[in-house]
Amino acid sequence: MISQSVIQSLAQKLQSTELNIQREYIQNLFLSYFYQQPDSNKIFFKGGTALRIIYQSPRFSEDLDFSSTKTAIKKIEDIVIHTIGEIEREGINVDIKESKKTSGGYLAIIHFFLNNQEIAIQLEISQRERVNKGELTTVVNDFIPPYTLVTLSQDQLISEKVQALLTRQKARDFYDLYYILRANLLSTKDKGILEKVLILLSKTNILFEQELKIFLPKSHWSIVRNFKKTLEQEIKRTI
Repeated sequence: MISQSVIQSLAQKLQSTELNIQREYIQNLFLSYFYQQPDSNKIFFKGGTALRIIYQSPRFSEDLDFSSTKTAIKKIEDIVIHTIGEIEREGINVDIKESKKTSGGYLAIIHFFLNNQEIAIQLEISQRERVNKGELTTVVNDFIPPYTLVTLSQDQLISEKVQALLTRQKARDFYDLYYILRANLLSTKDKGILEKVLILLSKTNILFEQELKIFLPKSHWSIVRNFKKTLEQEIKRTI
């Protein structure tokens, strides 16, 4: 288990809160053990946390999202339970608040107790009729030894992130698009969506600075001060 002094040191180094650091430690620990379980290679990591862990987005993320090709719910639950068992052997207490089948797959809400801090993480696995083959990726991080996991292909992962913006229109989705554009991760086939995003952006009343600052290092706060204008310029530069 990571010590509080290391958490404090990383919070200073990464210009973020101790809670963000603790949560990211748990995320990496969970993923490391999750992908050591049998049949976990049929479940593909995706979403905002994947954008940070795999593609180095500056934005700290809260949830763990995956896609799968109809892996049985019982099998998913077994993988989660065995993963949690490994984490508990690290000296971290874990409480599963919710674990259930949903209309689209599987949802769990799990609380981890680390250095007197309770950290809630939502885990969601979307089941699809067809999912492209995953890509094996090695994760090098600040917390634990390097480990491997399976992600959606880059094109599919990025495409799903952009589609999420069109349906949810949350501050984090707009920021993730900004990062995707800056990192040149958007495929040509998805660029047609950007005109729709401009319309949504012009209509939104989201308080971007207020909602995003807590998840960004201090060195990136200037980006979200006038984020609407910043993202608009980035989209127009890309179109």
